[in-house]
Amino acid sequence: MNKAWWKESVVYQIYPRSFCDSNGDGIGDLKGITSKLPYLKELGINVIWLSPVYQSPNDDNGYDISDYEDIMTEFGTMANFDEMLDTAHGLGIKIVMDLVVNHTSDEHKWFVESRSSKDNPKRDYYIWKDGKEGKEPNNWGSCFSGSAWQLDKTTGQYYLHLFSKKQPDLNWENDEVREEVFGMMNRWFEKGIDGFRMDVISLISKDQSFPDGPTYGGLYGSFESCANGPRVHEFLQEMNKKVLSKYDIMTVGECAGVTLEEAEKYANSDGSELNMVFQFEHVGLDDGDKMKWSTKKMPLVPLKENLSKWQKGLNEVAWNSLYFCNHDQPRIVSRLGSEKDEYRELSAKCIATCLHMMQGTPYVYQGEELGMTNTVFNSVEDFRDLESINAFNELTEKGVISAEELFPKICHKSRDNARTPMQWDDSDNAGFTTGTPWIAVNPNYTKINAKEQMEREDSVFNYYKKLIALRKDYEIIVYGDYNLLFPEDEDLFVYERNLGEQKLLVACNFSEKEREFDFDKINAGKILVNNYKEFDAIVNKLRPFEAVVVLC
Repeated sequence: MNKAWWKESVVYQIYPRSFCDSNGDGIGDLKGITSKLPYLKELGINVIWLSPVYQSPNDDNGYDISDYEDIMTEFGTMANFDEMLDTAHGLGIKIVMDLVVNHTSDEHKWFVESRSSKDNPKRDYYIWKDGKEGKEPNNWGSCFSGSAWQLDKTTGQYYLHLFSKKQPDLNWENDEVREEVFGMMNRWFEKGIDGFRMDVISLISKDQSFPDGPTYGGLYGSFESCANGPRVHEFLQEMNKKVLSKYDIMTVGECAGVTLEEAEKYANSDGSELNMVFQFEHVGLDDGDKMKWSTKKMPLVPLKENLSKWQKGLNEVAWNSLYFCNHDQPRIVSRLGSEKDEYRELSAKCIATCLHMMQGTPYVYQGEELGMTNTVFNSVEDFRDLESINAFNELTEKGVISAEELFPKICHKSRDNARTPMQWDDSDNAGFTTGTPWIAVNPNYTKINAKEQMEREDSVFNYYKKLIALRKDYEIIVYGDYNLLFPEDEDLFVYERNLGEQKLLVACNFSEKEREFDFDKINAGKILVNNYKEFDAIVNKLRPFEAVVVLC
């Protein structure tokens, strides 16, 4: 297997708005990030994935970009960015930026020109269509509720927006659009950044016949009509040739609707497109029957089956990204572990062990290393996330589900759970800001915070430090083959890794009860990590949420 620095790294995602506020305005910023880089160095991560910091009117928290080469005023200046980049590099930490080029803000200068008239030179930078019989061009739905088409009164045509109506989709069929994007990317690399995480990159190529999509009982056509379009690999190979191949960088594509077969193309080992992809199959296992909103727990047997499929399927042909948490996902302790005081830290460590010992590049989302949990919402007014607000309004107003039934489901699955401020200490606002935070701090910050955990040897933070350090010490954790054991067990997630003559056994109990377990192999090996203070293999039991890793 080809070795690479990005395969051996551990990535930490920062959501700038919620990480650290340096000036008391209630919004995280670049100076705040710079001040916390020593904390990340202590944790041991190699790479930061920085969610968007570009100029934006902030309709979708920065994913609606009005200027790709300027910094959002709330976050600081380009000089602040340069200082952060230099400081990170001085600490041996690389910076990967978010690349959002499926769409722009409707306030981007390209769209301002495009919508001004049908014969404007930039009209074709976006996707414009006439309506059909007085309605939208097709039945595609926006990810944020409603139709994916918006009628623009200036010219009487509809423009496509797979997300907010303030996020019009770029037309990648236009050669000039691609050259604009590639030029911008090259300028960021010349500045010294170390890679791009590519937002919804699987959506950039649309079927030019724009067919209706299957509704599956929903209100609009499915996203599968838009994902993995006919020219997406051609476009990414062109990007690779004109930009990515020039630099020693890391790339990961967020690929909605990606299959294992498609992922082998996006992240193929010949390096002609991207290094790896984010797939979403495993984080959708606790979705509702006809919508994502639910209060379900993530089921372990389907989770094992899915993660194992990706581990085996990409082995030797592509590379996995390993994650449970990001800015779009609720906290994994609340989905797969336990929020109970007696089990919260054990379950956070168990989940981390299971993920970090697999083949692939692990991603840690801010606060995940502390075992942060979902927050508390008392009413719809507490939401800040556009997806959550729109879904609640649309589904209740159209009578799909009652407000009383829907509210707890959105509370459990809302993206806002990931976006509450980072919990630095037990002072006011968790040490995130001296002002009023843009979104309420999780009330449990007085018992879950970085200061307390850094000072306590058996904390989740210090356990993450061990896991990250082990990847640097043992090549088998990075490159070893994977083999699942006990696939039908509803409590245990057990697998082996193999590299040459070495074998690694990872055993995790995802339940609140003791489970019988044969420790013969463990007795013959070296325990690398265990999430209980004492370990006794003689009893042949895995305790609640116990995780153990053994080198045989």
